[in-house]
Amino acid sequence: MKHFARIAAAATLAAALMASSAASATEITFYYPIAVGGPITKIIDDYVAEFSKGHPDITVKPVYTGSYQDSLVKAMTAAKAGNAPDMAVLLSTDMYSLIDDDLVEPVETLAASADDKAWLKSFYPAFMENSQSGGHTWGVPFQRSTIVQYWNKDLFKAAGLDPEKAPGTWDEMVSFGKKLTKKDAAGNVTQWGIEIPSSGFPYWLFQALTTQNGAILANPEGTKVAYNDPKVVEAAQFFADLSLKHEVMPKGIIEWATTPKDFFEGKTAVIWTTTGNLTNVKNNAKFAFGVAPMPHKARGGSPTGGGNIYIFKSKDKARQAAALAFAKFLTSPEKAANWGIATGYVAVRPDAWETEAMKTYAASFNPAIVARDQLKEAVAELSTHDNQRVTKALNDGLQAVLTGTKPAKAAMDEAQAEATRILKPYQK
Repeated sequence: MKHFARIAAAATLAAALMASSAASATEITFYYPIAVGGPITKIIDDYVAEFSKGHPDITVKPVYTGSYQDSLVKAMTAAKAGNAPDMAVLLSTDMYSLIDDDLVEPVETLAASADDKAWLKSFYPAFMENSQSGGHTWGVPFQRSTIVQYWNKDLFKAAGLDPEKAPGTWDEMVSFGKKLTKKDAAGNVTQWGIEIPSSGFPYWLFQALTTQNGAILANPEGTKVAYNDPKVVEAAQFFADLSLKHEVMPKGIIEWATTPKDFFEGKTAVIWTTTGNLTNVKNNAKFAFGVAPMPHKARGGSPTGGGNIYIFKSKDKARQAAALAFAKFLTSPEKAANWGIATGYVAVRPDAWETEAMKTYAASFNPAIVARDQLKEAVAELSTHDNQRVTKALNDGLQAVLTGTKPAKAAMDEAQAEATRILKPYQK
């Protein structure tokens, strides 16, 4: 009986210790921008489980918060109510909004060790342009991207074009597009040459065109924009001309979400979209496809895009330290490689590409390296103070140009005037 009593006492002590450990664990809340369910949430859940095994003193509670826009609103609302998430993946372009509302912690104030400092220097410089301001690092790259072209090799071959060659210039976008646009006997278009989305993130896709035309939309401080620069006006006119003049792209507003679907169904031969769609295209295209960098005009290039990890301000230093540990875990070379392979986003640090998993993947699926190599020509995504209102001014102008309701110059002048008015308080 004494033997059983000792076993019972030991079991009770073990349970008490486990309960004590669980009670003393630091719990952090992690906002991630996606609806509940699906393969991405499973990946995040698996990362959380793996992290927890190595950090039994930290409990990570992922909260799936919907779209990027929904996630920003929820994070800011919670923070202002005194219940901020400990960390969140939000757009890199949300940086100034989070700074202006004093919601996020400069990462380097938490990352003080030599290892931490080396980690902050490990990311691609192109991604850090939308992560740093005023001498501080406000977010760290996690799911980042550039815009790339996807083309249907079978449709190119059927049109008498080289199936291994995507449009390399603006002129080729038009000439290839005319050969790829097909009509039925009644004159209705059954296949378009190209689709560039103009909903969801219209300014971002448009920024690829302004970059190629040699224009930069905003200054590094996020206090001024150049929406009516002649090169920007020319890019807006070309964007509209693809449909209204050259008739190689659908007229009006092209939906972001349906563009990949149109590609899969053979309704368009070329699409521009995020490299974050790479795995989606790989899994769903039932034809030979290619991935190419952006075409050239004055130059090549694309804006970067996607989300950063932000750590929110808190008086609880243990929770901030736990958030930093999880951020470092998510952006380790191995996890950056795994995330890139699983989703199509660009692995955000060069050493991720040296992992065996990524070397094997890149060797077997060459399109994976296109976005990475395009970083050499990438520019910072449009980001300013009061970013949502400033980009809305540009989006509204673009919509007017693309629908033919306003000339490009007039629309961009109006967008410039509105953005300048909004940004005036931030100009010192």
